Amino acid sequence: MKDGKFLTLAFESSCDETAVAVLADGREVLSNIISSQIDIFKNYGGVVPEIASRHHLENINGVLSRALDEAGVSLEDIDLIGVTHGPGLVGALLIGIATAKATAFAAGKPIVGVHHLMGHISANFIEFKELEPPFTALIVSGGHTDIAQMKSYTDCHVIGKTRDDAAGEAYDKVARVLGLGYPGGPKIDRLAAGGDPRAIHFKRVMLEKDSYDFSFSGLKTAVLNYMNSARQKGAEVNKADVAAGFQQAVVDVIVEKSVKAAVEAGYGKLVTAGGVAANSALRAALRAACREKGIELYIPSPGLCTDNGAMIGCAAYYKYMEQGKGDSLAMDAYAGLPL
Repeated sequence: MKDGKFLTLAFESSCDETAVAVLADGREVLSNIISSQIDIFKNYGGVVPEIASRHHLENINGVLSRALDEAGVSLEDIDLIGVTHGPGLVGALLIGIATAKATAFAAGKPIVGVHHLMGHISANFIEFKELEPPFTALIVSGGHTDIAQMKSYTDCHVIGKTRDDAAGEAYDKVARVLGLGYPGGPKIDRLAAGGDPRAIHFKRVMLEKDSYDFSFSGLKTAVLNYMNSARQKGAEVNKADVAAGFQQAVVDVIVEKSVKAAVEAGYGKLVTAGGVAANSALRAALRAACREKGIELYIPSPGLCTDNGAMIGCAAYYKYMEQGKGDSLAMDAYAGLPL
């Protein structure tokens, strides 16, 4: 506690960002330090779990020190420690969890484990101070594409999820097919801006009637088949048109299902989260669709869409306030963790 404010120290290490943040009263960011490994994995075409874990181990103490220094607080001032405990790369998660546990034990502070996707949703509480549950949530990232109904800060009911590739995973794989490199999402977004989304039509997979589930593996395969067919024929390929057509197919499906879910829920609010929420085409399409349906749309700024410690701190704060106590120091890391 400092200046009458409840302070949360939060750790995020589920993939390739080593992140530590300090928040006051759950929503005020005092520091949000991120050490990214993107430049390292550009050479590999994607994240290598073992290498990611080693870099987390090298970076996390320095990131922790910077977070405390920038916030102008000490461990004695901290009231709660939050940490991502899944889902994610187990080796990477364990670095954050071990550091958070050691810090909590040494400082005598309570600790809570946070679901990574609850963190992404909570990024909206940081940016939009007026936002309160209930609302419909759309989470789109490299590993997840989910639609959920949030009835409270901790009560999240998933009504739709991907059955195969997540949207971000499809972006990365298509980017590789197009020779764009890693990370694929931003590269396809930029390339698609110069293409015609109507030039090449890729099928929109809606699955069964009234289903909120997603499937993007077929779309990814369709792009691969298109490129292979053109190569075999010796035909020239306009990569910008391919990127634009692919992106439009992804966006159309996500927007239709998420806005429909928001309308049917009747909350009047659609909250968007996850790395793919930074995509310019998705943001524009969601704004247009929500405006047409009278739905209030919340999308965090791009810096809060990607992995960061602040979102974990916000989620940890509300979980702790609701359950009134910390979690056990015996908490573990989980590669898969139901929302």
